[in-house]
This record gives sequence, C-alpha cells and structure tokens, in this order.
Amino acid sequence: MDVRSFWLAGRPATGDRELTVTNSHDGRVVGTYSVPTDAQVEEAVAAAAAVQKEAAALPVHVRAEALAHVAKRLAERHEEIAQLITGENGKPIFWARGEVNRAISTFRFAAEETRRWSGGVQRLDTEPAAAGRLAYVSRQPKGPVLAITPFNFPLNLVAHKVAPAIAVGAPVIVKPAPATPLSSLVLGEILAETDLPAGMFSVLPVENERASALVQDPRLPVVSFTGSGPVGYAIMDQVPRKHVTLELGGNAAAVVLADADLDWAASRVALFSNYQAGQSCIAVQRVIVEESVRAAFEEKLVEAVAGLVTGDPLDEKTQVGPLVSVAAAERVAAWVDEAVASGARVLAGGTRDGATVAPTVLTDVPADAKVSCEEVFGPVMIVKPVASVDEAFAEVNSSKYGLQAGVFTRSLDVAFRANRELEVGGVIIGDVPSYRADQMPYGGVKESGVGREGVHSAMEDLTYEKVMVLTGLSL
Repeated sequence: MDVRSFWLAGRPATGDRELTVTNSHDGRVVGTYSVPTDAQVEEAVAAAAAVQKEAAALPVHVRAEALAHVAKRLAERHEEIAQLITGENGKPIFWARGEVNRAISTFRFAAEETRRWSGGVQRLDTEPAAAGRLAYVSRQPKGPVLAITPFNFPLNLVAHKVAPAIAVGAPVIVKPAPATPLSSLVLGEILAETDLPAGMFSVLPVENERASALVQDPRLPVVSFTGSGPVGYAIMDQVPRKHVTLELGGNAAAVVLADADLDWAASRVALFSNYQAGQSCIAVQRVIVEESVRAAFEEKLVEAVAGLVTGDPLDEKTQVGPLVSVAAAERVAAWVDEAVASGARVLAGGTRDGATVAPTVLTDVPADAKVSCEEVFGPVMIVKPVASVDEAFAEVNSSKYGLQAGVFTRSLDVAFRANRELEVGGVIIGDVPSYRADQMPYGGVKESGVGREGVHSAMEDLTYEKVMVLTGLSL
C-alpha cells in the first residue's frame, strides 16, 4: 500500500516514520501516512509566518478562485473521498457522502463570501470637530491559524477551518486527528493544485502529544480547536494571550411538547441520536418529553429505533455503523451499564459487539449518571418526562453544556420563548438539535466553547477591524 505524503508549505513531503489507519468495523488497513519530523514541523510554521503579509495582500479573485477550485475538485472526487471517510472513520457510506456534499458547500460558500468581503465607509462629520473626515473600515487577518480538528467529521470540520482562513488571507496549519488524517491529506492534495502561495497551507498529521508545541508557538497567533472540553480548555489555559476559538462538546436535548407531531419527532430523534454512531456533539442525547404524550411518544420512538439498520458501513442500507474504535465502544457500553446499575431502564439496545453499540434508549436515568450529564458521544439517548414547558426548558438549561437544542412544537409563541430562554448557541424549532447549515453561525455557550464557526462568522472571528481616517475631504 502506498504511503500518503503530508503537506508541508504547499508541497508533498515525507518524514522518518509511518502510521497506519484501520477500519473499526472489520480491522482492514485503510491507509498508511508519513509523520512529519520536528524539523519539518518547524519548517511549516516558519513558512506560514514568512508568507503572512503576502497572504493578507492576495487579491480577492485569487482566494475566491482557489476556494472554488477546491469545491469543484471535491465534487469530481466525491465517491473516492466518501469511501475514504467511511474507511478511516467507520461512518456509513450514506453519511460519508453527505459529509462530502457539505464540504463542497463549505468551500463554495467561502468562495462566494470572499467576493463579498469588503470594507465599509463611515462619515465622521456628524460633529463640527470632524468636518472633512471619513473612516474606511476594513478587516485584517489576525495571522496564521493553527487548526486542530477531530475524528468525527474528518473532511467537513477541516473545511470549516481551512476555507475561512484562505478566504480572509490567513495561512493555516492543519493538525488532523491521528485516527482520521487521510481525508485532510486529500484536501491538501487538492489545495496544492491552486495558485495559493507556498506556505499558505500545511497539513501535519502529528501525534496529539506533539500539538502542544504548535499551540504555544508565538508565530501562530490564532488557535481554532474542535474536540473535547478538557483538551480545549487546556489549550486556552496554555495560551491566554492568543485568540482561541473552541468548538467543544454537548449533550444536546430534544424537547417534545404535547402539541408536536409525534411521528415526525420520533423518527427524527431516533435517526439523529444514532447518526455517526452518536459521535456528533449535536447528536440527540437527552429527550425531554411532556408527560401527557410520554407513553405514545416512547412507543413510537422505540419502534423507530428498532427500524434503524445497523451493520457494515459500506452497505448502502446501513444507517448506524461502528464507533471510531473498540475502546470508544467499550467506554459507551460501560456508561450504559453504570446507568442501569443505578436504576435506569433499557427500552432499546444496551448491547455492544466489537466497535458497534446498538442504538440505545434509556429511561428513569439518575441525573448524575454520565449518560445524563456528560457527553456520551455514542448511540445512546435518555428519555425524561416533564410536567410542563417551564420544566422542559429548565431541564435543558440544567446542563453544563449549551451547544444546540431542538424543540418540537407547533406554537410560534413557544418557539420565540425557547429562543429567549434556552441557554444554547442554536435553537432548532420543529426538528432535532443535530441540524446545522454550513453557512449559519454555529457554536455554543457555557462549557460548549467560545467563538462561532459557519463561513462568514469564522471569517469575522479570524480577523480584526482596522480603521483608516481620511482627513480634509470635501464631503
């Protein structure tokens, strides 16, 4: 099997060691990649710092056309890349194809936003002392970006960091998850086909323990991290004077109120608690349902979960595949067992086979059980009945996390109340919290992180406002 090169300042390179990626479903070897040496990492960082001014001054059309090229090439290589995502990540091919589609959109949105990205003017002669003065307000990149990405969306979550960086003219160094670096290496290959200057991007698949040196390097003033809370906050603590964006975890709640369409709610909750094998920070984990419809909803939910197809991720019919590793599945199963030992009842699932955990529904779960108050990151949901809307919203807000929430209701008043009261970064009315459009602002509050992704929001996050005042003008 060929060894995949990494990307050092826009060119392919190999180091002195190799690592192998295997599929969690059947253990087959998916690919082998070369690991950069410390000297090569230093070369990449130095190149990013050296090209910083050139990158910021790149004409809009150069940046936009590079991003459009990536979108085009991802579309042309769609099936190849989807198969690669399924191989390295274990997600069913259905979801992998969806991820490629989203990455195409992310780069397309970035190309479009780049062409719209422009300065503004502000008249200052609102007071006599400022007669003849005009402000030109532009946004400037804060500097090279270190992008640390997770395993669960190995292409699109990389796209959400790389595309906005290129759009604003910021060099970017990607440090992908060691378990799933192959998709980002293909992305590097496509970026190398563009006219971006050398040093504008690097993809460095280094081990997690080597990331700290990159985080602390003063030549990388921006750190954009997606992953677990403990790691994210450790990064923030290491570099309190850097600009750090954290997209962290959650235990997303779906609220099902008495006026909801129960069939629709059950089908959506069942699917989106278990898509990506639950390995999404906005997968449904807590289902908060009004007591008056609890029995009817639980019956429909269990039936919908039983109808999900679990199995080989390469099978076109599979909806729920394995977790990223056997160790991950063992942890999820241990959390379920712990909840059951504390009094929880299993309505569906509760079993494990290798890296696959059966879609699991629990009820009567103690509030302090890990499956209730922590992020499961597996195909497990808990059902909790409540007496009223007041109690439902209080239950959503009881979590230390606040990424997104879904509210199934037909009431416009309740929808706007949810938007006012729920302590989350996004409220999805009439659907699960797992909905995300790649152009919308996305991020959390409380322990779900700081900052926002979504192409335009990320572009703003990677830049600062700069004001030039023109004097002596005849306005």
